[in-house]
Amino acid sequence: MKNVGGIDKILRIVIGAALIVGALMGYGIWMWIGLVPLLTGLSGFCPLYKLVGVNTCPNK
Repeated sequence: MKNVGGIDKILRIVIGAALIVGALMGYGIWMWIGLVPLLTGLSGFCPLYKLVGVNTCPNK
């Protein structure tokens, strides 16, 4: 079940990719945290959103 949609999804992908590029460029190992927003943006599912009951997907 997807719970990430729209602008939220786009921002997660862009921010995640930017952090990973920073990690690859040597700005710090902590930047690999960008994998989390990238994967949640690509999959459309965020476990934390599920836990707290948030859903940014438009209703069908």
